Amino acid sequence: MSRVIMGIETSCDETGVGLVRLSENDAADATATGPRVELLADEVASSVELHARYGGVVPEVASRAHLEAMAPTARRALATAGLTLSDVDAIAVTAGPGLAGALLVGVAAAKAYAAALDVPLYGVNHLAGHVAVDTLEHGPLPRPCLALLVSGGHTQLLRVDDVASKITELGSTVDDAAGEAYDKVARIVGLPYPGGPPIDKAAREGDPEAIAFPRGMTGPRDAPFDFSFSGLKTAVARWIEAAERNGESIPVPDVCASFQEAVADVLTMKAVAAAREYGIGTMVISGGVAANSRLSALARERCEAAGIELRVPRPRLCTDNGAMIAALGAHVVAADLPASPLDFSGTPALPVSTVTVR
Repeated sequence: MSRVIMGIETSCDETGVGLVRLSENDAADATATGPRVELLADEVASSVELHARYGGVVPEVASRAHLEAMAPTARRALATAGLTLSDVDAIAVTAGPGLAGALLVGVAAAKAYAAALDVPLYGVNHLAGHVAVDTLEHGPLPRPCLALLVSGGHTQLLRVDDVASKITELGSTVDDAAGEAYDKVARIVGLPYPGGPPIDKAAREGDPEAIAFPRGMTGPRDAPFDFSFSGLKTAVARWIEAAERNGESIPVPDVCASFQEAVADVLTMKAVAAAREYGIGTMVISGGVAANSRLSALARERCEAAGIELRVPRPRLCTDNGAMIAALGAHVVAADLPASPLDFSGTPALPVSTVTVR
């Protein structure tokens, strides 16, 4: 006996539909660490190319793209899993945080599917989904664990006591998220959007010690687990302006490597410090920037030195996708939490402490 959960993700510019299987035995025994969940399908339709010409996500364009992609993406997911809609036992959908119009499309679709199939619907937190997705690759999460979420819209340190019900924010960015800083620096040095992959690629040919860019919010009076990347972005812009005034050519690989080193240094330094302070032995890194080569390498180095187990999902699972929402939905179902009311709406600023909408 098992249950199939469909997950729908439309918080930004990816339309994701995932399907997972939760066994009844695992659900019943999920008291110590959580259920074991099997990934059946993970289909994503990205609208990133539509936004590239603008150098960032345009909410109205994203919403229209979700409308066009929702049904075809769901059909592909079902076909990949070898299932039909009648096999779905519950539906989970991103209720926030995210873009208001984009969330509306996913929530409306999820309500329609749930009503048509007469199955429970769970509005869940996008950020918690980024944590839950790791269980699809590495199994149940130890309790507690530390999560470092790094993406275009979010940079947060979280204490996760139970991914289905208890997540506490330890720190977050006070301005630009790490991924947002990557996008802005890429624009400054003439690299394409989104900025993460091209900067990572260029940095491999550069010297990370060539330019001493600042490490934001690392002073003795700064909040120990908060982040700031706006000043770093400005420092890159000013360095390039000064070089151009002096008639110097811009060493793009060195700029990218030095910028990336500053980001990875601060992220991993603060994450390891938080794990030590709270006595947590497992760290999960997720979100789109988790696929960055320098971040993962430095995190492994520092976690190993500190005796911390590091878990990083494969790159496809780090970016926004329906599988992460389905995985979180499976944990919520296994915990026997109440379904969301059918009149709930998307909440753009949904706090991470609200794992499910009730």
